Amino acid sequence: MLDGKVVIITGGARGMGAATARRCAAEGARVVLTDVLIEEGAATAKELDAQFVPHDVTKPGDWGEVVATVTEAYGRLDGLVNNAGIAVQGPLERQSLEEFERVLKVNLVGVFLGVQSVVAPMRAAGGGSIVNISSVAGLTALPGTSGYGASKWGVRGLTKIAAVELGPDRIRVNSIHPGMIVTPMTAGHGAVSGAGRFPIVAAGRCGEPEEVAQASAFLLSDAASYITGAELAVDGGWAAGITQFRAPTSAEATTDETAATT
Repeated sequence: MLDGKVVIITGGARGMGAATARRCAAEGARVVLTDVLIEEGAATAKELDAQFVPHDVTKPGDWGEVVATVTEAYGRLDGLVNNAGIAVQGPLERQSLEEFERVLKVNLVGVFLGVQSVVAPMRAAGGGSIVNISSVAGLTALPGTSGYGASKWGVRGLTKIAAVELGPDRIRVNSIHPGMIVTPMTAGHGAVSGAGRFPIVAAGRCGEPEEVAQASAFLLSDAASYITGAELAVDGGWAAGITQFRAPTSAEATTDETAATT
């Protein structure tokens, strides 16, 4: 599905980024991973026979080096997954300004710089696809996530603006909104694999990095050629509503019209 496409994936050392790199490589893409975690990033890239570039997404100079490395090596750029991100949790009234600004800088400014940096090479290639990783926290209000949530709502809005502005250049821009995904970042927040382990959502479980990776690969591919400015929730139904009741079994379900409508 991605044969011959050249794709940059930020935060690609582990978690959803590494899973996305594996999926894209498996589908024929030439992948360039970037991360501040140099040893882990290099190891993941070696596993995939991909390139790794050390990269702080908050630094414009680093973005310039990444794009230059890619275009020099492959002569084109077709896709970008803005996956790098951090999270700080806690009540709004106790979150420091330093923490708030740090989260915004990585999660939102980093995405802004990434989109800016790839426009020229994608335009030269005749188009491309940008996938911005937001969050379910960018679709609904989650208590204790003021900085993180603000950044992810910002990514959601920035995605739509970029989609409108870059559409004439055949550059598609979409956002993905993962829910509770089992990654190193969420390990300390109760994210564990297995059915029934996250009962507040419709799916009843946490998601796996590979499930987000599949969504990213789809949006990067030509199969999504008429999709831009969209937001795709990969959240097990979290944004649809918290599960607070048990659905009736088939034996308990009533066919009585009065009972069903009163």
